Amino acid sequence: MKSMTGYGRATAAIENLSLTVQVSSVNRKTLDLTIALPEQWESMEPAIGELVRKHASRGKVHVDIEVTGDKSVPQATWDEAAAAALLEQLQIFALRQGVEFRPTTDLLWQVVNSQRRTTDFPTADVAQTTVMETITTALRSFAAMRAKEGEALMVDFIRRSELLHRNVEAIATRAPTVPANYREQLMKRLRDASLELDLNDERVLREIALFADRCDVTEEITRLRSHFEQFAALLKSDGEIGRKAEFILQEIGREVNTIGSKANDLTIARAVIELKNELERVREQIANVE
Repeated sequence: MKSMTGYGRATAAIENLSLTVQVSSVNRKTLDLTIALPEQWESMEPAIGELVRKHASRGKVHVDIEVTGDKSVPQATWDEAAAAALLEQLQIFALRQGVEFRPTTDLLWQVVNSQRRTTDFPTADVAQTTVMETITTALRSFAAMRAKEGEALMVDFIRRSELLHRNVEAIATRAPTVPANYREQLMKRLRDASLELDLNDERVLREIALFADRCDVTEEITRLRSHFEQFAALLKSDGEIGRKAEFILQEIGREVNTIGSKANDLTIARAVIELKNELERVREQIANVE
């Protein structure tokens, strides 16, 4: 299980520039990928996108590729050895001409400037290997964080699933007693109204049978048990599980609502409320799972 929340960072050097790659993500139903990189490297975007998709299938993922240094103006450097050699040649020439050689600031500037060389911003072809390796490193860190948070979510889901299951089993235990309780309440109301009817009276039997049919939640309990088994198996599976888990939780919610509407019993009603509250917490958390 992987969380959709993650962050990864890596750095590298390209010629005289510093490269920083940051990958971050938050939850989103589908994969929403944005990539920010220097315009000179825009041709790398499809390859970067393909690499990110190997690590993330859902979430709002942002990849930021930043280069520090002057990216728009060529970087100026000087060949110090060449400049020194040129000064030495000028000194020898001056001695041969019998002229005293005293280099001025202006002369030094002219000599050094004559040996200036420029380094342009690296092209995509030159930078691609380093950029892709740095992104890969950042994505590993990003994936590790997602996996670690996914483990924490797994523990929470297991605990909450057990609580859901206990409430359902409590309902399953209580449900068979509801018709009998209703029968006793019905007979008490009849006695209180001075209407003495035999328990075997056809009208009483029909009323109890109709009530028992209306409040029967056997099918819902069976389906809920099946859903819990599917949910538990899904949590242990590899790959994307978020969408499937959301569907199973939706079906669990349907069954719980049906039980709440059918079971005319205070104890079951309280269990249904606990189920709904806990189910909502699970839904909120599953929204963070890839």
